[in-house]
Amino acid sequence: MAWRGQLSKNLKELRILLCQSSPASSATRAFVEKNYQDLKALNPKFPILIRECSGIEPQLWARYDLGVERGIRLEGLSEAQITKALEDLVKAGAATPKA
Repeated sequence: MAWRGQLSKNLKELRILLCQSSPASSATRAFVEKNYQDLKALNPKFPILIRECSGIEPQLWARYDLGVERGIRLEGLSEAQITKALEDLVKAGAATPKA
């Protein structure tokens, strides 16, 4: 899980969008509850933004250098699949051209 410490190196910002109460966002809420503190401890100055909005589809957005963004829909994914999606976004940041 060394990739967890690479958030601030490979990304500029991470945004997690979710609904506070919908069943579609339940795995995303659980992921945030279990992983936010660890991710923030490993990347203390890195912006991890949690955006809650009633009725929104759960999504994960990564912003890279040069304003490049990639988003992933999280509806129907398990916590393990969300973790893998985040890992893939972080690893993709290592291959993104730097400014």
